[in-house]
Amino acid sequence: MPQQSKPVSYGGQAVIEGVMFGGKHVNVTAVRRKDGEITYLEVPKQDKSWVTKLRRIPLLRGIVSIIDSSVKGSRHLNYSADAYADDELEPEEKAKQKEKEGSGWSLSMIIGVTAVAILSFLFGKVVLTLLPVVIENFLFKNAFDNQFLHNLLEGGIKLILLLTYLWLISQTPMIKRLFQYHGAEHKVISAHEAGEELTPENVQKYSRLHYRCGSSFIMLTVIIGVFLYSLFTYDNLWERMGQRLLLLPVVLGISFELLKLTNSVRDIPVLRYLGYPGLWLQLLTTKEPTNEQVEVSIASFNRMRELDAKLANVSARSEVPVATLDPVKG
Repeated sequence: MPQQSKPVSYGGQAVIEGVMFGGKHVNVTAVRRKDGEITYLEVPKQDKSWVTKLRRIPLLRGIVSIIDSSVKGSRHLNYSADAYADDELEPEEKAKQKEKEGSGWSLSMIIGVTAVAILSFLFGKVVLTLLPVVIENFLFKNAFDNQFLHNLLEGGIKLILLLTYLWLISQTPMIKRLFQYHGAEHKVISAHEAGEELTPENVQKYSRLHYRCGSSFIMLTVIIGVFLYSLFTYDNLWERMGQRLLLLPVVLGISFELLKLTNSVRDIPVLRYLGYPGLWLQLLTTKEPTNEQVEVSIASFNRMRELDAKLANVSARSEVPVATLDPVKG
């Protein structure tokens, strides 16, 4: 019997009025424009050999994947933001802006987006890691000496801050629509994994929640942090904060591996519950999409699969052209 190739685990993210999907060889974003047209941003993957090697190393591959996703995701999010802003401009303003900016992205723009993405990711993780430590220490420093209980309260405070933040931003119309596209992304992946024909009617039958999601990853970092931090003692607040920063890469790495594990055992009756905390968090980060939003998600996924198949036939990856990025049309 011929050996079957390993199925591809596709992932994606919601963007403004659209969805990005990543394949083996290309990332594609589809965006619904104000006139109803769907436009695309198509960026072939050209990972460095050392990045590919790091992706094969347990624990390290999680950190590499997170940073890489943040960088590439920001590029696609910027495309969708530019498209949205372009639709809001009057024709005269649009013509002036095109003359001013020209076509395509300059190297400095790409480097700028990459730097902002990495810094935003690091800033967010550091704040969410250190702020709960300070709050817990302020409220409960002298209440008791049990450090595990202090760590548990720290994790609870972190979860409260996270849930409050997500709930507040989900009340804004734009973020609500973004979360609807997030739900559309999950539904398309689930329908594809089930072997379903991708039509809005078929896709809508599936859940907006998915085990392999960044929201589940965030929840896992909170849980893993409580237990990992409890393996180390500290004498004061500064030492405690230093430990959190030093252990942050380890927390991210372990959480990534556990996320992969929960996805692989989701069809086993007892073990499927391991992924439930992440699914519960997705009740906040996803919303039920409309058929029109699902259509955009399907269009993005189909285009990604089409280009992935073409690029898979290219023997030399160096022959794959680098995409020219138009901030409006892609």
